Formats: sequence, structure tokens, C-alpha cells
Amino acid sequence: MSNDANPGNSVHSRDGADAERASRSPFRATLGALLRDRLALTGIIIVTLLVLAALFAPLIAPQNPYDLAQLDIMDNRLPPGSESMSGLYYLIGTDDQGRDLFSAILYGLRTSIIVGISSAAIALVIGASLGLLSAYAGGKTDAILMRIVDIQLSFPAILIALIFLAILGQGVDKIILALVITQWAYYARTIRGSALVERRRSYVDAARSMALPDRSILFRHILPNCLPPLIVVATMRVAYAIMLEATLSFLGIGLPVTEPSLGLLISNGFEYLLSGDYWISFFPGLALLLLIVGINLIGDALRDILNPRREG
Repeated sequence: MSNDANPGNSVHSRDGADAERASRSPFRATLGALLRDRLALTGIIIVTLLVLAALFAPLIAPQNPYDLAQLDIMDNRLPPGSESMSGLYYLIGTDDQGRDLFSAILYGLRTSIIVGISSAAIALVIGASLGLLSAYAGGKTDAILMRIVDIQLSFPAILIALIFLAILGQGVDKIILALVITQWAYYARTIRGSALVERRRSYVDAARSMALPDRSILFRHILPNCLPPLIVVATMRVAYAIMLEATLSFLGIGLPVTEPSLGLLISNGFEYLLSGDYWISFFPGLALLLLIVGINLIGDALRDILNPRREG
């Protein structure tokens, strides 16, 4: 009798395991795969620490680099470990304007992260919508939109950003707008390729036969199946947006001098590198490097995990 019960129990246990495996959400499965990847886990830890440091910058930073009343020009270019006349300890030194570099980096990280995520999110919405429309509509609509994408992608992104910032001027909102204009085409191209494949699936024909509205077919049926490559591109583009903002600020056309960003801090110390005041550029550059490397480690792992041709 016990022998007859064992096979049934094993079948039920296998069915339960299969049901549990099938019930796992794609998000949980992807997160689990990321946490098992050492490089991805390293990237997650780096990005999490930097984001938390930027988020709590007003509580962590010993000085507000935006408040000119807290700055003392006599404290400019102090080396790491120095102490001011007022008793303020400068962990990694000061820049040429007397700002505490540690505080300036924390606030600069906040600016870089806001600019990178905001511009990538807005560009994703615009690019994904136009890419879906192009693939679903086809014909002249597809041809016109894709020619616009081809023309934009033929120009370097930094050149387009330089032109728009020369017209719009400086400011966080201006640089976000310029980065959106330079990035939307990448999302449109990516999702169009995936949507062209999905458009020929049987579930799209079934949805059309049920007379569902085109908007519902696009955003409730096709879009969810196009998300994996879009997530990978979005992750990479966040890192690229942060790097591009730093480049523009380094050139002096990104953010104003009153709003310290990582690129501007690197630019401030560039002329002092040969005179021995290395810390003014080195530490902001190190923070920028860690942020971009951390995001790219996550993006590389996501590309491998979400690759439909991946074995296993």
C-alpha cells in the first residue's frame, strides 16, 4: 500500500515544483539570476551604494557646495586630510573654489543620476512608442520614421547635444532635453526590430480577430514581449547619458558653475593635474568611473540573462 502511494506522491511533488517554477514572475527570475552572477552583484552593490550616498547627500555631506555662504576661498586646493581654520575636516581635499570635494561629489552624483535616469526614461517612452507605431503601421509610416532614425543615428550624439545646448543654454532641464533628443532613436530602432517579429505572431492575429483596438494590441500584447531587449538598452543608455552629461559639463556647456556636477568638478581640476593637485580631478573621476562601470556590469549581465538564445 505504501508502494502504491509513493509514485503518486512523487508525481504530485513534481507537479507542485513545476507549478511553483511556472508561477515565478519574470522579474523574480531575472533578479535571482543577477544576484547569482558575481559581476552583476558587484555592479548592483556599487550602484546601490552610490545611489544611497547621492540620495542622502544633505545628511552625509559636511558642507552644502551650493551654499556660497559656507565656502571659504582661503580653503581652496587643500590636500586630502586637511583641516580648515574653522575646524572642518576635508577627507579628500577641496577644489579651486574652496568646496569640500567629498560633499561636491555626493551632490554631483545626485545630479548625474537624476539626469541619466530622467533622460533615459523619457527617451524610452518616446522611442518605444514611435518604434511600436513604425513596426505595427508599416508602409509609409515605417519608412518615414526609420529614415528619421537613420539620419539621427548617422550623427555623433555629442554633436547633436552640443547644437541643442548652444541653442537652449545651460541647466539641468536643458541638458535632460538635449539627451532625450539624442537618445530616443536608439530605443525606436531596438523595439521596432522586436515588434516586427511579434507582429507576425498568432496572438496578434487572434487579437485583431477579436476587434481589439490597435492601442490595446500595441501596449498590452506586443510591448510586454519586446521588453527584454528594451531593458538591456535602457540600462546601457543610462550609463551613456551620465557619461555624456559629464562630457558636456567638462566642456563647459552642460551645467552652470553654481551646480557642481562630476564633469564640472573634473574640469575644475584638470588644469592643476601637472602642478600636483591631482585630487581635484581624480576623486570626481573615480566616482564617475565607478558609477558607469557598475551600471555597465548590470547591463552586461542583463543582456546575457535576457538573451532568448541563451542555453539553459
